[in-house]
Amino acid sequence: MTPPQRQRRFPKPEPVPPPPPREEQEAPEGQKKNPERLYVITGPDGVERVELDLVTLIVARADPPRSATPEQAALLRLCTAPLSVAELSAYLSLPFSVVTVLLTELVTAELVTVRAPIIRQALADRSLLEAVMHGLQKL
Repeated sequence: MTPPQRQRRFPKPEPVPPPPPREEQEAPEGQKKNPERLYVITGPDGVERVELDLVTLIVARADPPRSATPEQAALLRLCTAPLSVAELSAYLSLPFSVVTVLLTELVTAELVTVRAPIIRQALADRSLLEAVMHGLQKL
């Protein structure tokens, strides 16, 4: 005689089907992703780019003109206070290369000012360090 077998209270979950291939996945809005989108934002690449670093500061000189693209208008609105190129890239969710192309167009139109990053000295000035040390000793 065989002993009675226990039955599970909860049935096994059914296996989850694998996700569709990468090409068939749709964007959140229900539209297919367009790989040419960045090209449309930047336009043809025939102009020399301005030498920009990730920490180069950008400041807007004027409000966005009516002829500016939405991305350029967003850049000009963000740059009312000095912002680095890395911050602009993060805020707009655009790659660094795309932001440099947009900024090059704005620089040639004289709508933004580019400030080079401040380079720190390798070693601090000795007289400054001594003054700080004497000030701390007096405390």
